[in-house]
Amino acid sequence: MKYKRILLKISGESLSGNDGQGINSDMLCYFASEIKSIYEINTQIGIVIGGGNIFRGLTGVNKGFDRVQGDYMGMLATVINSMALQGELEKIQVKSVILSGLAIDPLCEKMSSRKAIHLLETNHVVIIAGGTGNPFFTTDSGGALRSIEIKADVLLKGTRVDGVYDKDPEKYKDAVKYKDISFEQAYEKKLHIMDLTAFTLCKENNMPIIVFDMNKKDNLKKIISGENIGTLIH
Repeated sequence: MKYKRILLKISGESLSGNDGQGINSDMLCYFASEIKSIYEINTQIGIVIGGGNIFRGLTGVNKGFDRVQGDYMGMLATVINSMALQGELEKIQVKSVILSGLAIDPLCEKMSSRKAIHLLETNHVVIIAGGTGNPFFTTDSGGALRSIEIKADVLLKGTRVDGVYDKDPEKYKDAVKYKDISFEQAYEKKLHIMDLTAFTLCKENNMPIIVFDMNKKDNLKKIISGENIGTLIH
């Protein structure tokens, strides 16, 4: 097993499947089963889920919401998604706990690195909701921060694309995929892998990122086992 402890970042939109918004039960079941497949081989798993399927702070600003208020609404959306995933994991006998940048009694305790690491070491999946707990930060930044706090071996960014390309592969058939790229090259080429804050956090703390297709069955397990899936940024 190449990676013992990971932070998996999943977008909120991915939970909505083809519905476009809300939580699709089939997608929830699929993600839980993929997580269980690596839980069963004793991988320590931290998870950060976005909230864009329910509410996105920046989109709210365009519709007249105050930015700070909108961002807190987005954080609460991540708590809803985290609770949905926890419920699905518990159904299939995967022990999980929600910690959060926002403590919401009795739903989730406040995130702390010491508590999260203890839970990981005692065979719990740790779902970290509430972003960073502060407005003006994306859940990508939350994922980057939490990967560093839990001392993960790698940050896995699960997307619907099988890696990082020189341009959007969904728009351009001649897009070229990178198997491996440095943080410096990604900066120079202006590749939009994560927002700049998240990317810089990972770069400055030597946290490698793998961008991969989460919707392809067994990709998660293949990465943990050391197969070259997706794109490695380091």
